[in-house]
Amino acid sequence: MTSPAPATRPVTLVLVTGHESDRADFGPATAGLSAEVLTCSRRVVHHVVRSALASTDDVVMVLPMTWGRDPGLVADCAKALQWFATIEEGEPRLALCESLGTPDHLVAHLRKAVRTTASRRPGAGVLLTARSENPFDDAELHRLAHLVRTHGSEVQVEVACVRPGLETEDLARAVDRFHRLGADEVVVVPAGFARTCPEVAQFERVHFYGPLVADPALGRTIDDRMSLARHRLGHGYDGISAGLLADHDHGYAHSHEVQGDHHHGGGGHDHAHHDHAHHDHAHHDHDHHDQVQVQEPFAPVPRQDDGADGPMHDQPRRYERC
Repeated sequence: MTSPAPATRPVTLVLVTGHESDRADFGPATAGLSAEVLTCSRRVVHHVVRSALASTDDVVMVLPMTWGRDPGLVADCAKALQWFATIEEGEPRLALCESLGTPDHLVAHLRKAVRTTASRRPGAGVLLTARSENPFDDAELHRLAHLVRTHGSEVQVEVACVRPGLETEDLARAVDRFHRLGADEVVVVPAGFARTCPEVAQFERVHFYGPLVADPALGRTIDDRMSLARHRLGHGYDGISAGLLADHDHGYAHSHEVQGDHHHGGGGHDHAHHDHAHHDHAHHDHDHHDQVQVQEPFAPVPRQDDGADGPMHDQPRRYERC
């Protein structure tokens, strides 16, 4: 008896969280999905996927929960899945979904929040908040905030990257700056998936916008990513090789040597550029990653955000399939 094809198998969906998922709860958004949904942090995704593959016949899909500000999350997921892809037999049943969104999507949602604030609270400033993570992810939020500010509704837009454990102090500094610049009120808008901001209760004329994206819309987006990954898997594409390169241009710049070859250290990837005239970064079907024999990692290497993901993310959270 042959196994069901990927298009007909049930699905276990693993939502992998990073710093953008601080104070998030994806249960309401995923309640209507026709899949069993688990959430976990990046450091345990390897173990969660291994358990799901061993205990079910489901297609296992991994969805990095990022608006594109954390490309390292996508790369970490791909590295965790790479070993499983090399030992998979029979019909493929493991796929890496595209990330939940892109920076362009985030800008669009933030612009909507700015327009809503301008309509409901004229004279208020908008404070985009996110958990402080690393210089590159934080800088990306400042870049996106500039785009929101430039094409917004003439609303003052600022950024607060708050440090874990120092949320009140960091928010107080940002709110004080707003008031000194003449803002009547301040509306705190999460630049991630946060559903709450209890610190606003400690300030006068400061309000929380609410979740950036409503649960029904977030659920539809998650379902779209899952459906696309299932369709591609049916055509033999699991998304893992592309995911390995997700953070290729993120972080410190690297220089090309005279012959056009360059090396990425620190657990990254090595590849040669054969087009010396253009240094083309296109990777074809004979990609280096597909030729390397991959060994199963003992566990993903902890990153800076692992400890701050919170205890709730260390153990997978399970939502029942509808």
